[in-house]
Amino acid sequence: MSSLPEGAAERGTPASASRAAAVLTGLRRPFAPQGPSLRELTVQALSSIEQGYDLLAPKFDLTPFRTPDRVLEAVGGALRPLGPFGAGLDVCCGTGAGVGVLRSLCADRVTGVDFSAGMLAAARRSGAGTGSPEAQWVRADARDLPFRAEFDLAVSFGAFGHFLPAERPGLFAGVHRALRPGGVFAFPVGAPQPFRSPQYWTLLGFDAAMRVRNVLWRPQFVMYYRTFPLGAVRDDLVREGFSVELLPLEEFGRRPDGSPRCRLVVARRT
Repeated sequence: MSSLPEGAAERGTPASASRAAAVLTGLRRPFAPQGPSLRELTVQALSSIEQGYDLLAPKFDLTPFRTPDRVLEAVGGALRPLGPFGAGLDVCCGTGAGVGVLRSLCADRVTGVDFSAGMLAAARRSGAGTGSPEAQWVRADARDLPFRAEFDLAVSFGAFGHFLPAERPGLFAGVHRALRPGGVFAFPVGAPQPFRSPQYWTLLGFDAAMRVRNVLWRPQFVMYYRTFPLGAVRDDLVREGFSVELLPLEEFGRRPDGSPRCRLVVARRT
């Protein structure tokens, strides 16, 4: 039985009205009031990767897909003792969140590369490239990077789910070519979720849904969370000419078994 006064449910109290508005807003715009709507996210999900990110770019930084500042700061702190670095490259830079890490570490120049013109335009508008050194933005496919021995440090954040396992060797080979001898390729990798955790089943379900979507719908949108296992990634890096070191990012704590919740992969061109 309702505890509201008679007729209040029909009229709507201020509290119930605000709760209803909040629910409707959350359904329409699940991330932030100014963020992408559910319709916009659906259109993106039914597009190609490139077109999808072109569409999402103006509101990308209002979604959880942007790399959190906490991760960027942890990576920057772990890389600082390995410097100094001259030129830096952000692979799959998106709207440029990782460029700030490079700017804090590199003395000469920083470059962001992405194949989405929309994301690069958003990076320019956001001011991510302002400061010293000023960023350059290059449109290119990460599987075919147009650089040869130009950089001392390359980083990447949150993009590897867009590459199938068979594409990893070519991706890593391109980064290897872009680096000078002794150059570093670094990226954070989270520990696998425990089998019993809700996150494990959420990611498993997401990947399964994406596989079904890509069977039934064209163009494909490659985005998987469980196709980048650390062991296989390390083997691919070694085969492409890197030596690999794993650094714990202690800011994210340790699992019950004592292993880090997040590691920084530091692959050095040999």
